[in-house]
Amino acid sequence: MGRGRVAVLLVAFGVLAVVTLIVLAMAFSAPDPASPSGPVDGVSASKQAVEHDVIVAAIAVSDEDLAALPQQSTFADLPAAPRDPAPDQPPSGLVLHPRATVPLYAAPGGAPIAALPPTQLGSDTWVPVVDERPGWAMVLLPGRPNGAAAWLYRDDPRLDEARTPYLLRLDRATYRLELVHNGAATRAWTVGIGKPAAPTPAGRAFLLASIRDTKPTFSPIVLPLSAHSDTFTTYGGGPGTVGIHTWPTAEVYGKSSSDGCIRVPADALQIISSEVPLGTPVLVR
Repeated sequence: MGRGRVAVLLVAFGVLAVVTLIVLAMAFSAPDPASPSGPVDGVSASKQAVEHDVIVAAIAVSDEDLAALPQQSTFADLPAAPRDPAPDQPPSGLVLHPRATVPLYAAPGGAPIAALPPTQLGSDTWVPVVDERPGWAMVLLPGRPNGAAAWLYRDDPRLDEARTPYLLRLDRATYRLELVHNGAATRAWTVGIGKPAAPTPAGRAFLLASIRDTKPTFSPIVLPLSAHSDTFTTYGGGPGTVGIHTWPTAEVYGKSSSDGCIRVPADALQIISSEVPLGTPVLVR
């Protein structure tokens, strides 16, 4: 083999080697189709989901600061509280109970605005959840104004949670109160409601407490709601709390004659007071 041919072969082998190295380098550096390096819909959505699911920590509240916060009860008034985001919709049925006083927040990660005690009018406090964020639950409040709400930190060890399968649904136009169980109306009664000058408040409320009257004058049991009269600031010295109770005479049913309370037949009061748990939402339309 002549020297010229050898030189040509060496050059050819050299070019081939360089091309091979370039091809290998490109192969190893090319992006994996299964793991795209650029933003695509799937990756962007996943990233957004992760960011959306980040739990915002609660601002720590000392025992001293907790005691200084206004207590949320039927006697309270918190006009700066957030409002119920969907007052005409049935909630999910999730209810929360504080075993000790816990702070209520204006927003997830926001400042505390009040404190929720473990009892209301001698009954355990159960409040319905009307909105949720990762680690947080918005609940209806027992005080004024109607539709007031606030956020509870779900990781607070002092909170218990449960679900109520019930919903009480009142149609003021037809005077019809329905007991809804797992989405289906199982009982219905003709009831009395507030007169035009003092209507039964519309929106979402909940069963706040159960009070048994040892010397009843009009009802053996009164079921106070979280709702309050928009007309009266007090009923007999109380804070104008709207309640469910019976009445000695039947002519009030199917009429607008009360000061805002829901007057129900005796069998309705017995069923609601014995079967429907506190915290159950009441939807008034």
